[in-house]
Amino acid sequence: MSQTPQQLSGASPTTGMAGDAAGLFLTFEGVDGAGKSTQCDLVCRALRAGGRTVVKLREPGGTRLGERIRDLLLDPAALDDGATMSPVAEMLLYEAARAQLVSQVVLPALARGDVVVSDRFGDSTVAYQGFARHLGADVARALNGVACGDVVPTRTLMLDMDPDAAPRPPRAAPGRAPPPPPAPGGGGPPRGGGGAGPDRVEAEGGGFQRVVRAGMLDCAAGEPGRVHVIDASGTVDDVYERVRRDLSDIVVLPCLDRIEGGVRP
Repeated sequence: MSQTPQQLSGASPTTGMAGDAAGLFLTFEGVDGAGKSTQCDLVCRALRAGGRTVVKLREPGGTRLGERIRDLLLDPAALDDGATMSPVAEMLLYEAARAQLVSQVVLPALARGDVVVSDRFGDSTVAYQGFARHLGADVARALNGVACGDVVPTRTLMLDMDPDAAPRPPRAAPGRAPPPPPAPGGGGPPRGGGGAGPDRVEAEGGGFQRVVRAGMLDCAAGEPGRVHVIDASGTVDDVYERVRRDLSDIVVLPCLDRIEGGVRP
């Protein structure tokens, strides 16, 4: 059976830490445009500035198989003309990518004592497929269990923002191809980045994202010890300071002006 990050590090479930060498699994969640990818980048830089070995991931992706699945999920051109992706097919593809990521990358990294930081994880499936696609939160959680075994993030930071206030990527010109994916495990731009316009999920619009937000907040209400809601309003600096304070009980992060380069990405 797969082990939790706490079991791998010998830590208690409360803190997720057993000393400086313990593995740590942090995930960032939120509606599209809430700034989670920016904060994920900043936390990774801060951890590295503090001497920690960081494995930065994004979902779906992070492995060669996961990146192939990502292309299928997010590119409208992957579907036959006039076809829509079955919500069940969508959810199972996300879980397939996640299962490979956990087995190939997350578990080995935690066993080494690294810090794993992921831009999205299982709570996204609960919110997007369970809530917004109406497949059921319990179904999504059960499939997360199949894909991840007992692996659960040490802490999840849910960046909360009204979807109507979140910035939207510009729409792409017809026929414009999306940018190529980064190397497996390399993180990369948020979905829809690189000027290619919104992907298939981002194109769902504000009403869809409002249901996603409700699903995210439900995850936080159901697991308040793991999922912490962070106010995503204000400047990047403001949000980073809230994130830094929230994580202070499990890892010490430097202030923004002490991160290498002294500037945000």
